[in-house]
Amino acid sequence: MSAKNADSWKITAFAPKKVVQAALLAHDNAWGWDPEIVLSGSEIAEDTPDEWQLEAWLPRNPTDADKAAIAALFSASPPKLISEKLEQQDWLTLSQQGVEPISAGKFLVHTPDHPASNKAGVRSFAIPASQAFGTGQHETTAGCLAMLTLMKQTGIQARNVADIGTGTGLLAFAALDLWPRALATASDIDAVCTGVVEDNCAANGFNLGHRPGELTMIIADGMDDPLLQARGPYDLLIANILAGPLVELAPDFARAVPPGGSVVLAGLLTEQEPKVRRAYRKAGFRLAKRLINGDWSILWLRKRSQTLI
Repeated sequence: MSAKNADSWKITAFAPKKVVQAALLAHDNAWGWDPEIVLSGSEIAEDTPDEWQLEAWLPRNPTDADKAAIAALFSASPPKLISEKLEQQDWLTLSQQGVEPISAGKFLVHTPDHPASNKAGVRSFAIPASQAFGTGQHETTAGCLAMLTLMKQTGIQARNVADIGTGTGLLAFAALDLWPRALATASDIDAVCTGVVEDNCAANGFNLGHRPGELTMIIADGMDDPLLQARGPYDLLIANILAGPLVELAPDFARAVPPGGSVVLAGLLTEQEPKVRRAYRKAGFRLAKRLINGDWSILWLRKRSQTLI
């Protein structure tokens, strides 16, 4: 049954901005998420910027399991979930409405129903909203794109890049655009991402492979994979995940990055930044640059020649 002919349903949850944003980021890192459930988050009205809604679109009447999966994205008591059947229409197109293009650094990221940029020097990436991108977590994604652009402008040379928790492959694509001859590795814990990254590589002009300028995709939990470890050390490691895993992975990232190498960390709220920075300072990194985008911190850290302990 096609999306155009299927029943279309929507589940809505109302909560403060930070609660919805945290739920959306948890979705990006949710293992085994049903790709037919498409999420987005937005403010309800311009005059109440802290009042947000999470919306989930489905091509079927939501089951108890569907509702439980959505409720589980909220770390505390989940808000009330309101289900409604929509008029017969293309539910996927409906879910992408309002997912506006992101412009950050030299990049424009858009869904396929929006045009690419025609401005000189701007690289456009087409990423469907039905995938990990398009959940409303634009501030962390945009911040990473801006930070990578800034790193290139300041003279950073990346010859071996890893994007940990890649989701759609987007940040790996950005790194390959900025450093076209780099070895590039993308990894994610969710096996669904393999097909997602393959499709997005084809749609955006990148090749899968193991040579410089190509992208190697790996399914791994953090750095726990022989190939991921063997392809290191990485002079640029990117991780747009969650604050808790970032703290846990600090020692592993320190082993994977040589002295002078860089890590770009995102997915942490500004209030979580001190905890993350302490973990990486202990692991031998120093702060090179930080960007704040909304409620989120994006950190560029560089590996010292010696660890503090």
